[in-house]
Amino acid sequence: MLKHLRRYVIAGLLVWLPLALTFWLLSFAVGIMDGWLDRVFALLPPGYHPDELLGISIPGLGVIFTLLLLITTGVFAANIVGRAFVRVWESLLDRIPVVRPVYSAIKRFAELVFSDKSESFKKVLLIQYPRRGLYSLAFQTSSELGEVQGRSGEDVVCTFVPTTPNPTSGFIIIVPKKDIIELDMEVDEALKMIISLGVVVPTWREEQIGDLPQVMPEEPEK
Repeated sequence: MLKHLRRYVIAGLLVWLPLALTFWLLSFAVGIMDGWLDRVFALLPPGYHPDELLGISIPGLGVIFTLLLLITTGVFAANIVGRAFVRVWESLLDRIPVVRPVYSAIKRFAELVFSDKSESFKKVLLIQYPRRGLYSLAFQTSSELGEVQGRSGEDVVCTFVPTTPNPTSGFIIIVPKKDIIELDMEVDEALKMIISLGVVVPTWREEQIGDLPQVMPEEPEK
């Protein structure tokens, strides 16, 4: 009896827990967007607040305004006048000692992640970490490493090894390309596997592997 009851409880958790976490994350994101919008509207006279004009409070209004702001900014920055304005704005920021390194690093990171030409976080890799014989999932972030590439004397790749269940933190590991296995799974599938502590494993057929190596290269004998 207890065994069946436990099975039913677990089945119920598998149904409700993902739904609860999904709604919690969405409500958290919507709350952040609504929060900044409320601070903006607080600068306006009370009669011009959306709640006063419409007579009702609309949850998620910050999401709509955020999307409109992003679209408007994108359209403006894509034309000649907008690009000139952005260059002037960035030149002003470059003259501020404390702001310059922070802004430059964030801008570079955003360009790498969101650019269609970027290779960052587009490939899921399998590397031996934290020691040989133990495997970790990693994401390729860059293969152009400049001085690191030259001084290592090898063809190396920069990878990000996320922690679980929070994949936003992790470690940057520079790995020789010959010691990397490139996986067929998509980035979102790898993230699901990491967040679920390895419980949610993407389906895979052996014939999908193509010409990729199935095992790590053997360590050369000394």
